[in-house]
Amino acid sequence: MKAKKILWPTDFSENAAKALPYVTSLSELYGAEVHVLYVLEETGPFGAWYGDFDQSQADALLELQKEKAERHLQQICESRLDGCPLYVRHTATGDPASEILKLIENEKPDIVVMSRLGKKGHFSFGSVAEKVVRHSTVPVLTIPGR
Repeated sequence: MKAKKILWPTDFSENAAKALPYVTSLSELYGAEVHVLYVLEETGPFGAWYGDFDQSQADALLELQKEKAERHLQQICESRLDGCPLYVRHTATGDPASEILKLIENEKPDIVVMSRLGKKGHFSFGSVAEKVVRHSTVPVLTIPGR
């Protein structure tokens, strides 16, 4: 296998960071570009119990979260991926597994390297990782968490 493009989905958790040494090693070995993806979860509908809260306020909150995520991705790319020939940052909003699969379809990486567990991982294999492994059209290397 020769990997020219690697996808590393991250939720900024310690578990996700455990995949990073594999990402950098593969990237250095093959001279591959690294695509880093962070998915913001959509804010649900706000009911009357929040008071006077309209969609523009929810959109502004989501935009602030996106800006913070992009700064964090930039920091990771500069401090941890400087050995990679090329890294590309992606942010998306929605269901993490669905957004990872969309990016796989659009960017066509040669391999996905991700942790089996994320922030919310309570089991030995997280639901996001499971969905990606089951539906990915490219190989997925899963790294144990905890």
